[in-house]
Formats: sequence, structure tokens, C-alpha cells
Amino acid sequence: MTGGKSLLRFAAAVGALTIASISPAAATCGEVVTLDTHDGTTTRYSLAGMSADASVALVLLPGGGGNLKLKDNGCPRRYKGNSLVRKQALFHGAGLVTALVDAPSDRQGEDGLGGFRVIADHANDIGKVIADVRRRTGLPVWLAGTSRGTISATNAAARLSGPAAPDGLVLTSPLTSGRDRAFKLWVADTVFSNDLHEIKIPVLVVVHADDKCVRTPPNLGARIIRKTNGLREQAVTVTGGAGWDGGESLKACKGRSPHGFIGQEDEVAAGIVRFIGGGAY
Repeated sequence: MTGGKSLLRFAAAVGALTIASISPAAATCGEVVTLDTHDGTTTRYSLAGMSADASVALVLLPGGGGNLKLKDNGCPRRYKGNSLVRKQALFHGAGLVTALVDAPSDRQGEDGLGGFRVIADHANDIGKVIADVRRRTGLPVWLAGTSRGTISATNAAARLSGPAAPDGLVLTSPLTSGRDRAFKLWVADTVFSNDLHEIKIPVLVVVHADDKCVRTPPNLGARIIRKTNGLREQAVTVTGGAGWDGGESLKACKGRSPHGFIGQEDEVAAGIVRFIGGGAY
């Protein structure tokens, strides 16, 4: 891992960030890159935070349907409240480039990536993003997923190799509890649907003690690293914050809740950066 010192510097003024290689129409959220992916589809991602002292690139996989519907200026139309989307400026201030990945062109409908997150084509698509980010930045590339995005992240980390494989894996509020015999069969998919034992890179799992999302019970987070074979592994339970007034439900799965570490963005982003830099969360 290179650039450890810059990784551990969290800039107080994120407004001074330098973003390179951005077209005039993309002055706020990043440069939109379009890649050819499975079966004649295309996949778009927004590349941001490029700077001279950047040390690592972080590919971000949001939750829900994953269909961000990125605008041409790199900003998402959907999932603006997603925890990884909200943390991008903090990652940039710490010397990380981010690549925010949209769903492919054939997965922009109501279900988005539902049913696609666990298959090989999806992992290969993510691998094309990772390889492209690695080529453009010349940096180590880590993969971060949150909520349903953790299914995609573990699928990719378990299957990919070579330049398409991530150098490390970050999972926040991982999807560990599916629903069998649901009307939509893909609702049963979880991170445990993937071959976790094939994951041999560093792995960080972060949950919130007050997460009441029925799909991401915090007590199951540590089970992930009992199944992976990571080079370096840590499971963290975050406490505090705004809390949640209701009980366990699907409503609690929204980003602006303990599920999304609301009000604790700085703390969680700093912990992720420390782990990526070789330290403990």
C-alpha cells in the first residue's frame, strides 16, 4: 500500500478538493465514464476526487436497486441519501479517489440489480470498472458496498482475479438476512449467497448497533469474516448517533437512519480510511 500518510489526513476543508479530467458539464460530482459490459450493455460510473496526492481509489456500490440514474454531471438522480454517496467528499479529503457505479443499462427498471447481484456477469462488470479505474488512476483499487451493495461487492471479491480484482473490501450494513419464498425470489439473496471463503483480500465489516433494518441485523456482521479468508480482517460495531424510534422494519433500511450511520459520517469515513491505510478502524 502506498501513500499511507496522505490516507490518514482528513482535510477539514473539502471545498478545496481538486478534481481532474472533468468535462465542463461535470463541475460538481465527477467525470462520467461509460464502459461496455455484459451482453451489449453499458455501465456508467462517476470518477471524482482525482488529485496529485491521491493514494487509493474506492469503487462505491450503493444499496437498494443500485440504479442511481447518473446525470451527465456525475451526480445521482436516485439514492442521494445513501451512506456511501454522502461520504464521498470525506473520502476525497482523505486522499481517496471515488468511482460511484450505476446499474448497467439493462438494469435501470424498478427492480434495478435485483436478481443480478449474485451472478458472474455482474461480478465481471464490476471487474471492468475496477480495471478501468486502476488504469486511469494508477492506484490500488478497493471495493466498498453498503446494504444490498454488499451482495455485489462480495460477489465480485470472490470471483475476480488479476487487474480486475479489488485490493481490499469494505462492507457497511451488510445484507445478511434474506426472505425465502418471497414473491420476488431475489429477496432471498444475501452476502452468504456468495462464496465468501474465496475472498482473500483485506476485509472490513462495519455495522451499527441500532440498525433495525430487517435485512441487515447487526449481530450477523461478524459472521462474514468468520467465512472469508482475508489477508487482514476486522468487524466493527458503531454505537451512538441519532438512533431509531421504530422497531425492526423495511422502513429502517433507509440511508438517513442508523442503517446509514446518519450523523456519524465523519467517524465512519475516518475509520474506513484508517483500515484502508493499513491500520485498525
